[in-house]
Amino acid sequence: MKICIINGPNLNLLGKREPEVYGSQTFEDYFETLKQKFPNVELSYYQSNIEGELIGKIQECGFTFDGIILNAGAYTHTSIGLGDAIKAVTTPVIEVHISNTYARESFRHQSYLSGNAKGVILGFGLKSYELAIQSFL
Repeated sequence: MKICIINGPNLNLLGKREPEVYGSQTFEDYFETLKQKFPNVELSYYQSNIEGELIGKIQECGFTFDGIILNAGAYTHTSIGLGDAIKAVTTPVIEVHISNTYARESFRHQSYLSGNAKGVILGFGLKSYELAIQSFL
């Protein structure tokens, strides 16, 4: 099984950015934990702060991988293009958020991705990614 984790803007700052919301662990360290926890899954990881690069990665993985886990960060609430990319590919996409977006500012309650995603997992911290992997098994 091949799963690609795609993280959007500012998620490269995990461990430094708002630790009270996002925790103190870097995603790179957490990714190593995921690889150990799921040794029979071929996990890959990609992060970009640029919307078009995220769309390109979805398209690249979207016909050959078994699953995509997407945390589009703030683009979740603004990007029709990312929503269209999810709709265009055949690989199922799980939308993931570290925080509970519904417990935050009202603009974070809107997602342009959810309607095209296989499912949505939010509010469980970094464990949200683990739950998303388990959904594909």
